[in-house]
Amino acid sequence: MTAPPAAGAVPAVSPGAIPVWLTLLLATACGVIVANIYYAQPLIGPISAALGLSPGAAGLIVTMTQIGYGAGLLLVVPLGDLVENRRLVLAVMGLAFLGLVGAALAQGAAAFLAAALVIGLGSVAVQILVPLAAHLAPEAMRGRMVGNVMSGLMLGIMLARPVASFTTAALGSWHAIFWISAAAMVLLGLVLRAALPRRQPPPGLRYGQLLGSMGRLVVEVRPLRRRALYQAGQFGAFSLFWTTVPLQLAQEFHLTQTGIALFALAGVAGAIAAPIAGRVADRGLVRPASGLAMLAVALSFPMTWLAPAGSTLALGLLVASAILLDFGVSANVVLGQRVLFTLGAEMRSRLNGLFMATFFLGGALGSALGGWSFAAGGWAWSSLAGLALPVLALGYWATEPPAPRRPAA
Repeated sequence: MTAPPAAGAVPAVSPGAIPVWLTLLLATACGVIVANIYYAQPLIGPISAALGLSPGAAGLIVTMTQIGYGAGLLLVVPLGDLVENRRLVLAVMGLAFLGLVGAALAQGAAAFLAAALVIGLGSVAVQILVPLAAHLAPEAMRGRMVGNVMSGLMLGIMLARPVASFTTAALGSWHAIFWISAAAMVLLGLVLRAALPRRQPPPGLRYGQLLGSMGRLVVEVRPLRRRALYQAGQFGAFSLFWTTVPLQLAQEFHLTQTGIALFALAGVAGAIAAPIAGRVADRGLVRPASGLAMLAVALSFPMTWLAPAGSTLALGLLVASAILLDFGVSANVVLGQRVLFTLGAEMRSRLNGLFMATFFLGGALGSALGGWSFAAGGWAWSSLAGLALPVLALGYWATEPPAPRRPAA
């Protein structure tokens, strides 16, 4: 292990052995930044009450963050193929900081919703860091590097909701989590400025041409379409599950908000799938591993039907279901990125932005489907809808021609 560079040093990218401290830093940065998107989700009730939003409009608290994130994936992340990556990451994190401060200070609905949009836009810094991690790694270790960094990102997603709930309960104000995260952005930005390697993309397209090329990539790059649609089904099921399971826990098992936050910690165990998937991908086993990941997500829903409603066993199966589902989703996203990051260094950021935007849309559709299905038929309907999404992805996967196995690195 080598020591991190001194403050003010500006190292350059040189693919080779990756210092352990740098891998840990990138994973931590991804987790801390991506959590900003999810802090508001368990706090919709108190935030909407404080801002005077009606129950029907309360969903805008999350929707505006998602819109900002989606816009950033398509308009900001592709700049990673054009602009020096370290400077771009710090600039985009600055947007996240401004959005978080705006949310903490907001006294009215319009101000908060505008801040939420900026938070989502600034949080796409993680999707600039992940391709940078792939650039740093040699080909034989690229899947492992991406998997390690993505494990930090998945931990950030899974821990954000319980952290927001516990922080609000402990400090008595929903504003606190936004102030804390704003401070975290400042500290993290200082560390990344000192330690993050430079990467200047080679001269190529201008920004307008860069955006125009993305449509061609969707049409011409078949692995992009496949991996994005596979993960859209996976992430749709993930969003459906975590949208409806708090309602199920409150109605059937009578858990408090603290109990629901503790339940959410169960999903953290699924983050161990990311580094495992990276190593499997480096051995040339992407296709069978993808099928197993999608099968795991599909099985996570019917396993909740095996015990009497409201029983202790039913609650235990729901916990196991959360772990299995998160395991499959984490594994499949790493497998997809490993495939895309082998297609050409000059277009990695655009491919990653398109990949993420597509499956993020799948997640938004999954959330909407979850809300509708639970209102119409409770967990029975929601679990059937959740099962259908990975099954559709598996059907598409079955049409993929098998690739020859590469020798182990």
